Amino acid sequence: MKKSLLPSKRCPVCEREFVWRRKWAEAWEQVKYCSDRCRRRRKLGRNPTESTYEPRS
Repeated sequence: MKKSLLPSKRCPVCEREFVWRRKWAEAWEQVKYCSDRCRRRRKLGRNPTESTYEPRS
């Protein structure tokens, strides 16, 4: 099956689009995040690609 024909969703943390995977077949409706990293960062409410570095004054 072509990847373009698979269902997709948008990750609420990083805003990337991700497509259906065979391992998610039974739970596709419950899948919300594209990766474990985004799932762990969901409570931070920020984009994981943003820098968290803040220089000291």
